Amino acid sequence: MDISDIAKKLGLDNNKLLIRKAAEIRRLCDAQFDSSIIGVGEICKAVICMEIAATRLQILFDRQAAIKLSGMSEKAYSRSFNSLQNVIGIKIKLNVRELAVQFGCVRIIKSVQNVLTSYKERFLASLPASRRANADFTRPVFTAAAFYLCAKKQKLKVDKLRLIEVCGTSESEFSCVSTSMTDLCFDCVGISKEKKDAKDVKGNRDLLDVLPGKRRLEDGGYSSDEDSSCYKRHKKMEEAKYEDWKSTVVNSIKQNPEKGPKRVIQASLNFPKKTETKELPVDS
Repeated sequence: MDISDIAKKLGLDNNKLLIRKAAEIRRLCDAQFDSSIIGVGEICKAVICMEIAATRLQILFDRQAAIKLSGMSEKAYSRSFNSLQNVIGIKIKLNVRELAVQFGCVRIIKSVQNVLTSYKERFLASLPASRRANADFTRPVFTAAAFYLCAKKQKLKVDKLRLIEVCGTSESEFSCVSTSMTDLCFDCVGISKEKKDAKDVKGNRDLLDVLPGKRRLEDGGYSSDEDSSCYKRHKKMEEAKYEDWKSTVVNSIKQNPEKGPKRVIQASLNFPKKTETKELPVDS
């Protein structure tokens, strides 16, 4: 199908400049590679070339109508669109303000700009002087990553897959840049307290029922032998008091068998109460 026919079906046949630009991009694609290798047919290629031309000329373009005309699904069309752009070397210009309006996050525009500035400065500072001149921050993936991280920081919902499609990158590249940006600009985009899964948090209730001497260091117990020996000394003192009381009762019964029961009762009242062993609190 000819570019003119595609433009007519999309209602853009009156714009001759757009048609010429789309035809130029299509010739460039034909010269660079065989689009059938990446699964893009001739009709789909013509439609994508028309959208690329409309984007470069800043002309409104109905993408849903284009997807319907291409005969592909929305996801397949977006993937083919990004692949075609990367192959012919056309860079997408991603503006922070336009991105914020598109995703409904206007209030983070300033934050995104600050993160991009900080990331560029810190990234360059981490590179040797010989490599700083080759650093390229003009790719849209940096803007998209900063936008996504700022939105996440302020608890705003952003469709990550849609954002990746808009910036024309892959999920792996987006993830790599996001990780790097989080590491270098954690004070700007990092989330200090991540909610942990309950299954991943180790419970400590069982530790409360274990004697201090049996607790292990890795379970949050005591690391020195001093606490354990203190407990053992206290236990031996309790046993010694009990033995003294027992010997006193037995001797009294032997000396006065007739008053044995009364002396047992009286001695039991005089027996020192067993003090509860209070364990030191476990550091959480």
